[in-house]
Amino acid sequence: MIFSKVSEKDITGAIVSEFAREFQEHLDNDVIVVGAGPSGLVAAREFALRGEKTLLVESNNYLGGGFWIGGYLMNKVTFRAPAQEVLDEIGAPYKEVEDGLFVADGPHVCSKLIAAACDAGVKTLNMTKFDDVIVKNNRVCGVVINWTPVSALPRAITCVDPVGIEAKLVVDATGHDAVVVQSLANRGLVKIKGFGPMCIEESEDAVVQNTKEVYPGLIVAGMAVATTFGLPRMGPTFGGMLLSGKKAAAIAIETVNENLALCIGVGQEVKK
Repeated sequence: MIFSKVSEKDITGAIVSEFAREFQEHLDNDVIVVGAGPSGLVAAREFALRGEKTLLVESNNYLGGGFWIGGYLMNKVTFRAPAQEVLDEIGAPYKEVEDGLFVADGPHVCSKLIAAACDAGVKTLNMTKFDDVIVKNNRVCGVVINWTPVSALPRAITCVDPVGIEAKLVVDATGHDAVVVQSLANRGLVKIKGFGPMCIEESEDAVVQNTKEVYPGLIVAGMAVATTFGLPRMGPTFGGMLLSGKKAAAIAIETVNENLALCIGVGQEVKK
């Protein structure tokens, strides 16, 4: 025999036990990042590198979002300076096609970013759909999640309740859908303007500048920023998303332990 002798039940047991162990460990987190596109991956990596217990929630079975391809189904992605510095950090190759404009292979740079986040210690729940926020004392303190396939089932034949996981901070990096912010807007807690027409020159700077806490405990990053604040869409260039992810982490790291008591019950131990 070439391979070790292992039975089917052993393989099933390994999957179930390891998933359950990791899921149990991440019922309580320092940070939950919703959306594993470029801004979410960068933000999650930054948190993890600083020792924050970080969970990345993604509705698809794959990570990376639209980072695998550029515009019009062509797999070349572009960046404007100084965003190439993020590619230098993760060891992704690129070339300068004109002053301040860089192009890279989408699958290569996306896989590098995913690996960099995982290597930093980020844990992931993929095929997991954001369903709602947990709010305590007027502060976002976690998210409600369900399996992504559940949302595709007819309501008449199934009713699968979601579950809640907690965090000190949540980052909405869900792209133009801005689903976490939208859940608050549906309750009248914040307002969403919707993204505007494309203007790359304005959008990338505006997205980074407006990356911020939009509600106590919730930071918005990437194209979710454009949707939240009515900014122009940026199209097939990714520098603004990468730098927005970095800024989201920088903002959050300054506030991750502030007002933590608002997210825990009276008498519970405060955990770092």
